[in-house]
Amino acid sequence: MMGNKDMMRQMQQMQQRLLKVQEELGNESVVGSAGGGAVSVTMTGHQKVLAVAIDPGVVDAEDVEMLQDLMVAAFNDAQSKSQALAESRMGALTGGLKIPGLS
Repeated sequence: MMGNKDMMRQMQQMQQRLLKVQEELGNESVVGSAGGGAVSVTMTGHQKVLAVAIDPGVVDAEDVEMLQDLMVAAFNDAQSKSQALAESRMGALTGGLKIPGLS
């Protein structure tokens, strides 16, 4: 029976560490960009957008589509970086195991 108690204690400790890492991800941020930095998006490790920056030089009323494309690319870049950050932080604790709901 002592083995079960030890396992439960270890699982509780891992759960606490995972919760801490998840909380920390909300305080960390990544920056995705497009157009050589003309458009950038800052996003947390929880994929919450904090800021969007657009270089005024890329704002062209005659070519709104280009700006829209740059925005999409910057958001996708930030999201990809945010996911990679979360996977690296969680992977350090889970040993690379894919645990549903933790990434």
